[in-house]
Amino acid sequence: MTPALFRSKTRRTAVAAGAAALGLVALSGCEKPTPMATVTVGSNSVSSEAACYSEGKKLSQEELQDCIGGKSGKKLTVHDGERIRVGVDPEVAESGWAMVVNGQGTMAEASEDTYRTFDFDQIFAPQQSTAGAAAVPKTAQVAIIEVTKSGEAKGVWQFTLSRAS
Repeated sequence: MTPALFRSKTRRTAVAAGAAALGLVALSGCEKPTPMATVTVGSNSVSSEAACYSEGKKLSQEELQDCIGGKSGKKLTVHDGERIRVGVDPEVAESGWAMVVNGQGTMAEASEDTYRTFDFDQIFAPQQSTAGAAAVPKTAQVAIIEVTKSGEAKGVWQFTLSRAS
């Protein structure tokens, strides 16, 4: 009776050890999620993980340009006069962040705040058309960029804001 009991216990131990090893292998394939950024307009919000992120290491200039130019990001509609609120995870704020709208910087310097508010006119600034007249754009490609103290990019979050007709 003892040998059968011993074999049963050994089998259970082996199964438990195998399951634990399989669980560790499965977890090792997972990547840590990137920090989040959120854009809120009125009572509507969208949150997103980074479109480009390299575990907090700096992005090359090429990676940064590809990321800013290549993805449209989550979408939100903005009515004339509404305020746009941007929030970032505390670890992004600690490093510092800036915002680019349609390829143009909107902040004089990087922010270490977790939350900032922007006026409609800061995001949908009139732009010169080819005919020379200023027109308010229908959409705004917003990129939130985590930066190092020396100004190098560490991550990019993308959002598309559309003006309500």
